[in-house]
Order: sequence, then structure tokens, then C-alpha cells
Amino acid sequence: MSSVLEAVEKRSSTRGYTGEALTGEEIHKILLAGLQSPTAANKQEIHFSVLNGDAPILKELEEEKNRLRGIEKAEHNFYYEAPTLIVLSADKEFKWSPLDAGIAVQSMALAAEELGLGSLIIGCILDAMRGEKREYFEKGMGIPEGYEYEIAIAVGHKAVTKEPHTFQEERQVTFCS
Repeated sequence: MSSVLEAVEKRSSTRGYTGEALTGEEIHKILLAGLQSPTAANKQEIHFSVLNGDAPILKELEEEKNRLRGIEKAEHNFYYEAPTLIVLSADKEFKWSPLDAGIAVQSMALAAEELGLGSLIIGCILDAMRGEKREYFEKGMGIPEGYEYEIAIAVGHKAVTKEPHTFQEERQVTFCS
């Protein structure tokens, strides 16, 4: 078991997965990380839709994303063929929902790292999820009424590895007195 700081240091976006499905226990642990994440005013407004990577709705969502971006066919689908995709939606009237979803998805990504799994945090389907086919996608993913897509995470066993991103602490951090 690694520490949180080790998981943060080691985690990177995974863009290649084996065909091995996640176990129910792995999915449950990742969901718990999201469910246990703090929300503004403890509203707990985040909803998690768990989809198998071969769910037909995901192929349709990929096609719509590509259509909106003017892409004929991408080399990989938006979740890089991960066996599990978790879509986070939230109360569209609560102004803190996007931040709460971001906190939850990061907790889930760190839980996946702790479990030795890969993950990819996904925002690229926002236009498709909030576009003209919005209701169709929301219904197909079990998104509750009054909620909307915020962010998603792909999770699976890593087929490829990547070094964590670099940063420039001197440029990115300011200490104020």
C-alpha cells in the first residue's frame, strides 16, 4: 500500500488498457473514493454512472464527439478502450457541482493508482454530453433528472505506462506574505 503522496507522485494518465475487466471489489473501492470525497455544504450531489467499456451508448457518444470536432475517426475512442467508464454528473443548479465533481474524480484516480490500475480523467465529451443529444445520452447513462455531465474517468489494467507529468515549481508557485 502506498501513501497518498506516493500515489500523487506516481499517477499519470493511462491511454492504453488490457482487456481484463475490473472486479466488483475494484469498482466498489474506486466508487467509495468518489463517494467519500467532500462536497460543498456537504450536499453530496454527485451521481456516478458506471458503464462497461463496450456499452453501445459509448460508441454513439464517441461518434457524436467526433462529429462535433470534425474528426472522421480517431485512432482510439475517448476512453482508450478502458473496460470501465464512470461518468460523474451533478445537480446543474448547484454552483459548486463542477468543483465537487473534480474533487471526486481526483480521489477516484488516486484510488485507482493505489489499486495498481490505470485511469484517465475525461472532459473531452462535454460538448456532446451537453449538446443536441443531451437527453438521449443522459437517459442512456442513468443520469438523474436535473443533473448534468461534469466529468468522467476511465479505469482499467494498464497496457501502457507513462511517466508522470513534469512541472515548474518556480513558475507555478507564488508565496505571498
